[in-house]
Formats: sequence, structure tokens, C-alpha cells
Amino acid sequence: MTNAIPDPHTLHPIPAFPRVVFLRPLVKDPRITVGEYTYYDDPDAADEFETRNVLYAYGPERLVIGRYCAIAAGTRFIMAGANHLMTGVSTFPFTIFGGEWADRTADLLQGVESRGDTVVGNDVWIGYNALVMPGVRIGDGAIVAAGSVVTADVEPYTIVGGNPAKPVKRRFDAAGTALMLDAAWWDWPVAVVTEHARTIMSGTPAGIAAIAESLRAKGIV
Repeated sequence: MTNAIPDPHTLHPIPAFPRVVFLRPLVKDPRITVGEYTYYDDPDAADEFETRNVLYAYGPERLVIGRYCAIAAGTRFIMAGANHLMTGVSTFPFTIFGGEWADRTADLLQGVESRGDTVVGNDVWIGYNALVMPGVRIGDGAIVAAGSVVTADVEPYTIVGGNPAKPVKRRFDAAGTALMLDAAWWDWPVAVVTEHARTIMSGTPAGIAAIAESLRAKGIV
């Protein structure tokens, strides 16, 4: 058994599988923020996440992804720049082509309503070929089924699926979810996460809550 803990600054944390990348060291766009240990798995172009998987990022809106998320191949985040003006008879984006078209229409884009940043919580699993629409917020511990189109916010520890994605089931009851959110294990020091990784993977909300209480009593978290 090795004592090594994965380095969150390593681009390819599993050397034999270059298809897996930690996104934190990969992402350079200041509008994209990713927490430690969140990974993307893609056999073809894992290193091109910023350009192939974050689309239409023309505006100031940010993509914020938490820690310890698992993002499958083909997941795409549609940013607000994909939206077209719908107040008139045509949705054709004359302005983006510049010249006289832009001169005559640029003012129409001022003050266009935006849903804001797209936010993915911690410990979120997003399945193969999922599509996340602009301004969506996905709560901690949620699971997005493969092929889903997420058009609305997802509650913490909820499994969603379909087009548009709808709740399939709650992973825990309300009390269990509250325990998990209060414990926030993803904020623990990585050495502590490592020590309790088995319980995090296979335990219960009550078990995680007990660990969190002990850590707080010791002043660790």
C-alpha cells in the first residue's frame, strides 16, 4: 500500500490513463473556477475541456465547479453567450458580424437579462453527454444522469435525468441531506479526507456527521 495522496496540481493523476485530467491545473480562463480533485474523463480530448466543453463563453458569466466532482466525457456547459435576442421578429444575431450590422443593432444587446453564473457544487457526478444550460445551479452531492439536459436548478443530493432533467430520487431524506451539508466533508483537510475515505465512500450521513463533530471538537475543521 502506498502512502501517497494524489497531488491536486497534477494534470494527469493516473499516469496510465491520460484520458483523466484534474481540471484545476488545466483551466486557465479566469471565468472558469474549479475546485481541487475535480476530474474530467475523456478518451479523445480531455486536455481541451475549456474549448470543447465550455461553449459560447463570450460574456462575463462564470462557470464555477466545486471540489471532488466527477465529470464524464461529453459533458457540455452552455454559457449565456449562446442566447439570442427574442424581443423582435427574428432571432438572427446580426450584431456579432460587425460592420454596419453591428452599428445598427449593438444597442439592442445592452441590458439583456442573464441568468448569471453556472455553479456546480461539490461531490457532484455528471454523467456521459450531459448538457448543462446557462445559469443553472447544481447542488452538492447531486447526480446528473447520462444524456440529461439540465435546464433548471438541481437540489443537493438529488438524482436527476431526462430532457429536460427532472428529479428521479433523493439520495437521502431531508435529515440526512442536512447532515451531509453541515459536515461538508469536501472542505476537510485532504489528509483527513484520506483517513476517512472509506467511510465517505460507503458510510452513512450519520457516520459522516459523527466524524465532522469529532473534527470540530479537536479544532481541525
